[in-house]
Amino acid sequence: MAESKRKTGPMVRKASAKGAAMRDADYAALARFRYQLRTFLAFSEAAAQDAGLTPQQHQALLAIKGLAGPEGASVGDIAGFLLIRHHTAVELVDRMAKLKLIGRQADPEDARRVLVKLTAKGEQKLRSLSRIHLDELSVAAPALGKILRSFQAKER
Repeated sequence: MAESKRKTGPMVRKASAKGAAMRDADYAALARFRYQLRTFLAFSEAAAQDAGLTPQQHQALLAIKGLAGPEGASVGDIAGFLLIRHHTAVELVDRMAKLKLIGRQADPEDARRVLVKLTAKGEQKLRSLSRIHLDELSVAAPALGKILRSFQAKER
């Protein structure tokens, strides 16, 4: 299957010629899936704002904690995790450092590289947000599971 990748964007798979016939049920399942995703994202954005963060700041905290190694994340890592440009990640890191959500330190193996870690304040904000996100996902899980199973059931 052919794949293309934008410089900072997600992988996009091209449709294969085989199995090209789409049923009404396929469109309905895709529409329900997209609706569930949008509903969760709207919840997530509102929760971040209620916690005094922008949605992007929340995503960055989660990426640093959940995707980076114990040494922290570089600005380039953050850009990759959030699918944003490097200079946008620099601005985001600057704003988050001013809010004392993250701290910076030089990479001990390469002093030219800056690593970012969560501060105690960043950890607390993320912990609080993550708890309510897990609760929300547990509510959405049955509907999402049903939709995902419908995709697996169809032979492609």
